[in-house]
Amino acid sequence: MYTVVIADDEEEIRKSLIKKIEWEKIGFQIVGEAANGEDALELVEKYNPDLLLTDVKMPFISGIELARQVREIRPAIQIAFLSGYDDFSYAQQAIQYNIISYMLKPISAEDLTKELIHIREKIEEKFRQFVSFYAKSEKIEKTEFLMSLLMEESKSRNEELMSHIVECGILNEGHHENLKYTVIVTSILDEQGENCTTRGMVHAVDSILKKYVKYASVYIQGKVVSLLMATNAAFEKYLHILVEDICQNVQRIMEYECLIGVSRSADALIGVHECYLEAGKANEYIDSDVNQVRFIADLEQRRKSSQIICDQAVRIINEQYMDSNLSLLDVSSQISVSPNYLSALIKKENGSTFKDLLTRKRMEKAQELLFSSSMKIREIAETCGYNDQHYFSYCFKKYTGMSPNACRRKNEE
Repeated sequence: MYTVVIADDEEEIRKSLIKKIEWEKIGFQIVGEAANGEDALELVEKYNPDLLLTDVKMPFISGIELARQVREIRPAIQIAFLSGYDDFSYAQQAIQYNIISYMLKPISAEDLTKELIHIREKIEEKFRQFVSFYAKSEKIEKTEFLMSLLMEESKSRNEELMSHIVECGILNEGHHENLKYTVIVTSILDEQGENCTTRGMVHAVDSILKKYVKYASVYIQGKVVSLLMATNAAFEKYLHILVEDICQNVQRIMEYECLIGVSRSADALIGVHECYLEAGKANEYIDSDVNQVRFIADLEQRRKSSQIICDQAVRIINEQYMDSNLSLLDVSSQISVSPNYLSALIKKENGSTFKDLLTRKRMEKAQELLFSSSMKIREIAETCGYNDQHYFSYCFKKYTGMSPNACRRKNEE
């Protein structure tokens, strides 16, 4: 049974979707419903569904923005749009965010059922592909070159290595300008915590990597070792997402755990061997308090206590909460740790998510301004990092139990 969260701001449509479709009969179970993007995001984080069925135009967080934020925290989730906006160019903005279907309103229960069955078949095929442990037949030259590049300190010049990597078909001629190189080492653990990674699992890892970057993977000493090739901008955008995507798929589909070690980026192929050593060290690092993804850069930060790193994050939130675009990625970059690591530490040390900490700070500041100033609600919203006054009021009421105006009146009384 595949789980679903439904998001639509029109209650009549949302309730109709829930009532008129025989969800369990076609293989789905509804675990939550939301009337806006903000609540939908919380439900996704809480329930980690297989499918998010959402309207495109919604209050506070649009369907497009919701898809982007869902990919940041739950990249393995599939998303289907249900919208009255017959504008495919608009939908194209979200294709990169695991959009599995785009349906137009109005749609009959019969047609929606057919499409949901089609979506279920796509998800099932994705699951089958992920666990179909076949070993691709690669050219011997490609495998040998990749193994030597990873495991041996190269004596060749970078130009020669680049020529070989093109000859082997790992990169195409002329498509390697400005590329950086990162290595990840993936091991899959059974119920007893023992490494059960097989050669065939290279395919499972590759099925995720191909969505994000250029790659080449090989099976070395009981682990999947992948060479990732992308620009700096692409690594900043996708690296933390793709490793989470691998982990989430292993958990959901295989019902196993996995550990991924991630190296720094090298500017040239001659640095790939050092990347391999770093990724292997990160993969083998034992720390039950930290999540499954270990960036080598994070290991150095562990010389600091977890509390110090969290304190740095809180300090940045306290100083920059008024920036409406402040995100986990921004804060982790300023502290020089991965967003995956920072998120895990905040959860461990504070029992909260990054978003919870940011919202708390903004709401505390909003209450202070409501009680001590004559600023208008719109001005307070902007000061606290909200561009939309209605969104601010919604968050404020959700946090305090009353509207900003009601809160101000109560304080005056």
